[in-house]
Amino acid sequence: MARLLVVEDERAIQLALSGLLRRDGHEVGLAGSGEEAIERIHAEPWDLVLTDLSLGRGPSGMDVLRAAKTLRAETAVVMITAHGSEKHAVEAMKAGAEDYVPKPFDNDELRLVVQRALERTRLSRENRMLLERIGRDVGFENLIGSGPAMRKVFETIQKLAETDLTVLVRGESGTGKELVAQALHHRSSRGARPFVAVNCAAISRDLVESELFGHEKGAFTGADARRIGRFEAADGGTIFLDEIGDMPLETQAKVLRVLQERSLERVGGAKAIEVNVRVVAATHRDLEAEVRRDRFREDLYYRLRVVEIALPPLRQRPEDVAPLVERFLDQLAVRLGRDRRRIGAAALARLARHAWPGNVRELRNVIEQAAVLAPGEQIEEADLRLGEASPAAERGTFAPDESFAEAKRRATDTFERTYLLRALRAHGGNVSRTAEAIGMVRQSLQQKIRELGLRTEDWSGGEPGED
Repeated sequence: MARLLVVEDERAIQLALSGLLRRDGHEVGLAGSGEEAIERIHAEPWDLVLTDLSLGRGPSGMDVLRAAKTLRAETAVVMITAHGSEKHAVEAMKAGAEDYVPKPFDNDELRLVVQRALERTRLSRENRMLLERIGRDVGFENLIGSGPAMRKVFETIQKLAETDLTVLVRGESGTGKELVAQALHHRSSRGARPFVAVNCAAISRDLVESELFGHEKGAFTGADARRIGRFEAADGGTIFLDEIGDMPLETQAKVLRVLQERSLERVGGAKAIEVNVRVVAATHRDLEAEVRRDRFREDLYYRLRVVEIALPPLRQRPEDVAPLVERFLDQLAVRLGRDRRRIGAAALARLARHAWPGNVRELRNVIEQAAVLAPGEQIEEADLRLGEASPAAERGTFAPDESFAEAKRRATDTFERTYLLRALRAHGGNVSRTAEAIGMVRQSLQQKIRELGLRTEDWSGGEPGED
């Protein structure tokens, strides 16, 4: 399992913790003081340090935390706090602690906190190793573009990075909104602190507040232990609220409070917890229309839209298709440990002509599929599976490593595209009649046509908007 260092000056508690954690299969080392703990941290690596905040004379638990994080940043640290010392525990979280457990602690709760801290650390380490393996640097390297629209995006990121202004990123699904948020974070003074991404569309309505703000033990059925929410986890860094247009209205009010007061309350808690986070939000929805329909709070809309970055769809920047393809082929070769595939000129020209309703995400899927399945050493035009929707979505199948949110978003895009094309064809391309028939406002239908990249040749009749 993992190597754990228990730091506790009370011998009875030290032995109890050691026995509890060893029963879970962990290798446990012991330190009876802060000084001894710091010596052991310098002498050998530990996956997790479990330390009492108050250690009597000598270095404190905070000193142990700083030593562990300074020497090996990926070491997880969990604090044990006395009753009434929650303020100090929050300070420890801001200094890099994964979590804290108040005395007197419940054994099952402590084991769960340790397990979660180790899991988060493992995922973080694996992610870092993967990024190093594929040569992915922070910055603009994953946002590829040479046209005027993308150059404007890069310039805006550069100007905003060193500010704490709230940013709203807008663009169709698959255009790379999270990459913009990552670039803003990594180029800022917050770059060494957490970047926490939350897909608001993928969280159950019943759990969204617990996910964002955390909860106290017993706050609701199934809340077996206190949990730190995403805002607290991002303290000192950046939180990315993707698809914020899908957030429930009641939760929007609480997010507004965090933006205004820089504090939150966990579900089931009554104490205000201060947080210092930069908020970057994103959506593919028409938030102005959502505000008019009372589905999105106007005050939150203006709070989020301090600065706006608009990402152009891939069909509006065909010059970027070729460099994106080269990047995806490079990354796939490293990931699979195979020789890098080449792509033929005819295939590349076909890709540049495609409308890409799924944008960069769809292009990546097409390239990866072709690179794996193409019979020859070079990807030819015949190897590309293009159509109104991505082949996997049309067959109702999805990649095994595709997240639920990505699969859901792709399936939704496919449904909307197919449904609207059939409706437009049935009404001869007349947008007004089509909108009336399917129960949409004409302006919303026009916006959806643009979002999905529907073209005149996709249906019989006039241009979108002609009556």
